Amino acid sequence: MVGFVWVCGASDTQELPPNYVKLAKDAYTPDLMAASDCMLGKIGYGTVSEALAYKLPFVFVRRDYFNEEPFLRNMLEHYQCGIEMIRRDLLTGHWKPYLLRALTLKPCYDRPINGGEVAAHILQDTAVGKKYISGKLSGARRLRDAIVLGYQLQRAPGRDVGIPEWYSLSEKEIGVRPAPASRRINGSAESSFEDFEILHGDMQGLTDTMAFLTSLSGLVGNDPRIPEKQSRERTAASVLFDLEEDIYVARAPGRLDVMGGIADYSGSLVLQMPIREACHVAIQRSDPVKQKLWKHTQARQLANGAVPILQIVSFGSELSNRAPTFDMDLSDFMDGDKPISYEKAKEYFSQDPSQKWAAYVAGTVLVLMTELGVQFTDSMSILVSSSVPEGKGVSSSASVEVATMSAIAAVYGLNIAPRDLAILCQKVENHIVGAPCGVMDQMTSACGEANKLLAMVCQPAEVKELVSIPTHIRFWGLDSGIRHSVGGTDYGSVRVGTYMGRKMIKCAASDLISQSFPSAPTQSCDASEEYEKYGVDLLKSEASLQYLCNLPPHRYEAAYARDIPEFITGDEFKEKYGDHNDAVTVIDPKRSYSVKAPTRHPIYENFRVEAFKALLTAAKTDEQLSALGELMYQCHYSYNACGLGSDGTDRLVNLVQEIQHRKTTSQHEGPSLFGAKITGGGSGGSVCVIGKNSLKSSEEIFEIQKRYKAATGYLPIVFEGSSPGAGKFGYLKIRWRSA
Repeated sequence: MVGFVWVCGASDTQELPPNYVKLAKDAYTPDLMAASDCMLGKIGYGTVSEALAYKLPFVFVRRDYFNEEPFLRNMLEHYQCGIEMIRRDLLTGHWKPYLLRALTLKPCYDRPINGGEVAAHILQDTAVGKKYISGKLSGARRLRDAIVLGYQLQRAPGRDVGIPEWYSLSEKEIGVRPAPASRRINGSAESSFEDFEILHGDMQGLTDTMAFLTSLSGLVGNDPRIPEKQSRERTAASVLFDLEEDIYVARAPGRLDVMGGIADYSGSLVLQMPIREACHVAIQRSDPVKQKLWKHTQARQLANGAVPILQIVSFGSELSNRAPTFDMDLSDFMDGDKPISYEKAKEYFSQDPSQKWAAYVAGTVLVLMTELGVQFTDSMSILVSSSVPEGKGVSSSASVEVATMSAIAAVYGLNIAPRDLAILCQKVENHIVGAPCGVMDQMTSACGEANKLLAMVCQPAEVKELVSIPTHIRFWGLDSGIRHSVGGTDYGSVRVGTYMGRKMIKCAASDLISQSFPSAPTQSCDASEEYEKYGVDLLKSEASLQYLCNLPPHRYEAAYARDIPEFITGDEFKEKYGDHNDAVTVIDPKRSYSVKAPTRHPIYENFRVEAFKALLTAAKTDEQLSALGELMYQCHYSYNACGLGSDGTDRLVNLVQEIQHRKTTSQHEGPSLFGAKITGGGSGGSVCVIGKNSLKSSEEIFEIQKRYKAATGYLPIVFEGSSPGAGKFGYLKIRWRSA
């Protein structure tokens, strides 16, 4: 099969097998590649580019800790140019199957191969405004300035450099001069994140943070390009901040529930990924006498004197039918010399439905007052801007809470650990907003890291580890278009049913103890046999069960499953068992609650999440991905059994299954997508999809989008990519640059 094998980089003393030719040190390897039938080596920019250029099949070995590997692998796969070899087979010489497979490939790269020419065309297209422009007068304008400046610097008396026409036009239009202190567009100031000096922190290359600072910069003038509804928000925001004083900025992402979901409040292990979309909050504290105020708050100050005031603007209000602004005297949070109760605060924010959203933001202030004893004697101005869409099941509310509390902690110098901050934010949602969510959303937003799954045991919130997502695996979120809310009755009733089931299990375990041991065990032979038979210690632990997920599936099936009813009314439960012992939900006596499915779900979900986490480190095979996908499918249908499914999320999961099994039966290629499940609180929202990290997977996600739109009229939003949590981001302290 093999003619000759040319070996690059072998040492002088190394002995090679027959038919292996050691190349000289100065051999020009690209020419040898062009003359070869196949190449074998480690993946890298050089090897991939030469393989594509010469349409040469490439058998490659993966490289750990090489960040660009997924991109290069996608290139090879897309142009049918690569076969991966596992390292063990490389070292043992088991090459034949890979080489035979490589020789059947038909590489199809047909793009330019001269890198210099490609770069030159990109620069020229950018400069003339054809491509690669993120916004008017941004990257292209600066590039043109730089090119013209370069030509100017080359000029010398008697030696003039000819400038192409489009360069000359650029020079006439803008000249070669330092950037002005005030840039203007059609009479309005041009905004840029560079208008701010960063006194603390780092943007970490996050483009959404750059965009947020640019939006802050744009508040100094009225941009005629801003739609009327948004301009009202910006008008209100334009008087929030004193640009001569420091502004603090925090950032917190949404999250994609990969595994765990509603089992969080039952103590399950969960696996959560912080997504690329995030909420930014800018805050400034000021003396009440000096705070910039809206007109109606000025009138209130005239009546009450200079008292601390909280003013909030939320961008994006036109998308959610809510008021863009909220303000209150901070004294409204006081009852005498103590903070008001959470119940009173809940009533306070419920008075006006258009301003109920402010509970997520202002509620963080009350929680800090109540839980940490923080005294707020200064006024605060807060701007909230979130790219995490609401009602999609990706924790838009948690990102707002975490970003807001992080910003307040920064401006007041509060040292709050990310885990503690997440638990405080959960109190905002549970007790002030009134949504009975678990803690995984806030924990992921606060403690997560980019491209890692946060593995957390919700008892109440113990981060076990951050699990790196294997480079061959990718997760997507697909929005069903059906609005989701953890404050909805479905989510709440399932939670009530879960806590009812836990109470029933505890009572059943107590009954088993009393039936088997009417009095304390003695040392008699009979008593010892009874002790051995029933395992009194095990029953005692189950009688005091704090988290339902601590009950293994086999114990549930062996001792309790048959006695858990499918449904029970609130009246019947309270008469037989008393309270369900959940601080954030209330039993409706007249309502019938599903109990069996909500009780079973977290017990089995905890087991599924443990298995999923273990499988992530297994050998990279289609069998691994199939097993991971199967666990996700099982979770999805368990949600449905609880009553938390929806037509939209079922349709998306079915589309994933259809594409997966279509590829499974294909003789030419295997599947790229392997599983999907509904996420978060259920009853709509998004589904999480698992697949190979490949171009083919992305194409199939796009196909699902198109088919879903054809069937429903709605084009799903795709959540793809990851970003750091609030703790990893820290905060920015910024100040407007003086002219």
